[in-house]
Amino acid sequence: MAYHTAVYLALFLPLVLFAYQLAPKKIRWCVLLAAGYSFFWLISKGLVAYLLGTTLFTHYVGIWLGWMKLRCRTEAEQAPKEDQAEIRRQYKRKEKWILAGGILALVGVLAWLKYYNFFAKNLNALMEISGSTALIPAKDLLLPIGISFYTLQAIGYMADVYWEKVPSEKNLGKLALFLGFFPQIMEGPISMYAQTADVLWEGNSLKGENLSKGSVRILWGLFKKMIIADRLYVLVRAVFDHYENYNGIVIAAAAVAYTVQLYMEFSGCMDIVIGSGRMFGVTLPENFNQPFASRNAAEFWRRWHMTLGVWFKTYVFYPVSVSSVVKKWNKFGRKHLGKYLTKLGVSAIALFPVWLLNGLWHGPQWNYIFYGMYYFVILLGGVALEPVRSKVLKLLHADEHALYWRIPQILKTWVIIFAGELFFRANGLRAGLRMFESMFREFTPQKLWDGTFLGFGLDGADYLAIGTGCLVVACVGMIKERKLLGEEGLQTLRTPVRWALYYGLIFAVIIFGAYGVGYQQVDLIYANF
Repeated sequence: MAYHTAVYLALFLPLVLFAYQLAPKKIRWCVLLAAGYSFFWLISKGLVAYLLGTTLFTHYVGIWLGWMKLRCRTEAEQAPKEDQAEIRRQYKRKEKWILAGGILALVGVLAWLKYYNFFAKNLNALMEISGSTALIPAKDLLLPIGISFYTLQAIGYMADVYWEKVPSEKNLGKLALFLGFFPQIMEGPISMYAQTADVLWEGNSLKGENLSKGSVRILWGLFKKMIIADRLYVLVRAVFDHYENYNGIVIAAAAVAYTVQLYMEFSGCMDIVIGSGRMFGVTLPENFNQPFASRNAAEFWRRWHMTLGVWFKTYVFYPVSVSSVVKKWNKFGRKHLGKYLTKLGVSAIALFPVWLLNGLWHGPQWNYIFYGMYYFVILLGGVALEPVRSKVLKLLHADEHALYWRIPQILKTWVIIFAGELFFRANGLRAGLRMFESMFREFTPQKLWDGTFLGFGLDGADYLAIGTGCLVVACVGMIKERKLLGEEGLQTLRTPVRWALYYGLIFAVIIFGAYGVGYQQVDLIYANF
């Protein structure tokens, strides 16, 4: 029961809305919690036990941390002034061990389920090379959908309690609802406790404005998913699954097609998720902000999968940046290396774990790890070349906001994105490297119009629908980027114009959606991460 299916949109979501509104305000949170666990049961059956176990464990760790902080304050207040600092240091050390234990336990479960067979396979290959006959047996492990998303939310909550950003939650139901809100279970977005927990718990009545805006957001997501992404899936699968038969422009076009497919699918799913939350009056964090308008890779990652980026920035990058390792490097660098190399070293130390974990988070495959390291190198290169860039701009008296400068920067970023997504989608790192190499052989643009691309399961009408859909999405993106309609968006338009656009969306999805004879329902890509 994925978010774009009729079962979810025409049955599950309306039933939850109906039950939520009928329930007394005090127990509406129970309706949402029951809906979350029912939804999880329908997609993962008994694996819902992992979500329940994570919730119980996270609640216990939060309570323990809160109790330690209260005890620390009490003892410090009762102790002589000269002993208070030492008491706080001792308790801080204990709290660190509690937090570390909580994180290791959750990451351990995730690593066991998601990465055991990957590491076993690679260790077996190494032992075989060394001549050992011992083998680590593979295991048939069942991975709950969404575990990567709710695990990050649970870790974020524990860290926020440790940093005293939020108080420890005494009510198990409130924490369970935060981790188990049904629109977020499969693909996020990844929320922080302070962003959604309170509004989920309040149980405010449904409002017409929220229902209408949520419905429009869902329709917009369906437009991107069903008209563009699901059609491109046919082309992408045909080329990537049989890449050895193609080279040159075909591989390059497939890399571009997959990037567009991934964006339309993932951002479309986020539109459906955020629209579903909006119906209940819950504002979920945005995950995309016109990423293809980015002028460099760093900006791209501030606009693409934003909640994952914020999570890594908050819970990995910043802690590493202020760690003892970085402090020692700063001290050594200032003394022996100079400001430039010291800054570059700090960036490398802080960025490396972020991008290694980013690659691993997406899945137990070498091409995902390569993808993370690919962006690590590019972002570190950006830091290294920043002084050169600044000098060039100053020497040329160039305006970095002018079109003549921005457009080449955006096109350069597109090349970086397309190349990265080729490795991301490839069926393994070896396949990705072969596909990348084959792009530079027999690069004949004529294949774009000589009928070659009609042999991948799509006809001229399909390509017209894809092209028109992409043009519509691009125009909407430009309007948002330039804030031409302000914060209210479509609400600023006259009623006849607004409703004409609404009906246009509805009929576009009904008439041009990729379903029926010749199409198959395409699973959500990020549900597998």
